[in-house]
Amino acid sequence: MKRFIQNIKNIWKVEELRKRILLTLGLILVYRIGSFIVLPGIDYTVLEKTRSNPGEGNMIENLLSLFSGGGFSNVSVMALGIMPYISASIIMQLLGMAVPAVQKMQNEGESGRKRINNYTRVLTIIICALQAPSYVTLYVQGKVWEGVSAMPMDADAFWWSRAILVLIAGSMFAVWLGERITDKGIGNGISLLITVGILARLPEAFLAEYGKANAEGNLLKILLEVILFMAVVLATILIVQGVRKIPLNTAKRVVGARAVDEQGARSYLPIKVNASGVMPIIFAQAIMTIPVMLFAGDPTKGSSFIERTLGDPYGVTYNVLLALLIIVFTYFYTAIMINPRKIADDLKRSGGFIPGVRPGEETAEYIDTLVSRITFPGSLFLAAIAILPSLAKLAGVNDAFAMFFGGTSLLIMVGVVLDTLQQIESYLLNRHMDGLMEGTRVRGRRTDNELSGF
Repeated sequence: MKRFIQNIKNIWKVEELRKRILLTLGLILVYRIGSFIVLPGIDYTVLEKTRSNPGEGNMIENLLSLFSGGGFSNVSVMALGIMPYISASIIMQLLGMAVPAVQKMQNEGESGRKRINNYTRVLTIIICALQAPSYVTLYVQGKVWEGVSAMPMDADAFWWSRAILVLIAGSMFAVWLGERITDKGIGNGISLLITVGILARLPEAFLAEYGKANAEGNLLKILLEVILFMAVVLATILIVQGVRKIPLNTAKRVVGARAVDEQGARSYLPIKVNASGVMPIIFAQAIMTIPVMLFAGDPTKGSSFIERTLGDPYGVTYNVLLALLIIVFTYFYTAIMINPRKIADDLKRSGGFIPGVRPGEETAEYIDTLVSRITFPGSLFLAAIAILPSLAKLAGVNDAFAMFFGGTSLLIMVGVVLDTLQQIESYLLNRHMDGLMEGTRVRGRRTDNELSGF
């Protein structure tokens, strides 16, 4: 506790860091307030009556509410949250691998990055314009209690247009808040907003689980769940932080009449165990939902079989297929993120080499072999993390609390918290203060030692 209080004092002493943290907290507060402002014309009383008990209900609804901080289930002006921007960013990233024009912008430096950001914002608006009518039609219209709908009785074309525009504006405002946090605050703003939205649901989910265990007279169950949750978080931190360090040597250069050895702190190439992040889980879950959307309600196309196998997120078949897809997508996305040939070329141009390995093609093959070996345990870890919520549900944990035992929510929380702590520690160390943790360094998801090939 003494160490913690001293860390707080050190953070408060750094004026720039203090201002950035206060600004970040203020913008996060604005985002949280926005998630409770209901769309104009919506009857919140009906909405409350139709809402299921905490921790129960549709898994997809719980997941969407988790990433929007409750804005989805509250039918708020920020119901779409930050996810349309994430989807647009993923699309632009994939286009960068297939479209030469986007690849050219990626290689243009700061000017190219600004152009890509503008295109991403435009694509975000398009995605919001497609998602907003679907959200109102499929979710809001279904909120009916004793014949009374949550939507206005006289919902005409003007109301629909206004609701769609408000949802689009709310999502873009959330994007603006995230960008301001990134520029003027601390940490990655978009990721922080998602993390705050996830953490905001944790107390409610835990209290629902506690109430359920208390009603059953089995409080030992809660203690075991908390211990298992902490163990899963620790294991996730170990894997997220895990790297395979490849030693590097740098050729000597001659300055005047003496040789200068440039080999220093950056004498290794870190290969991350989980280089692909949460993307394989996102891709795999998206693929699993496509057949259900295509064949739902059509018995002539075998919808009953699809719903039995892929429509049950807690079923054995669903989780086995999900795990296999995650393993495949982990290799696929790692191959996109890490280019051994480009890394080998960069090392050759900078005069660096791996001891015992010839520069050029042999170095590329060596790195490719190591990446393949490291990716296998990383893919198994992601698959295990993805199916943990289903295992927790089968063990009797409610839907909302089970979401925190794994999946994208846990990986995002761990990654963002580590990245934010790493930035705070950098400010403290630059002011010649002690780090956040005695005798160690906080490492984020990206380190200064990583090369541009990552």
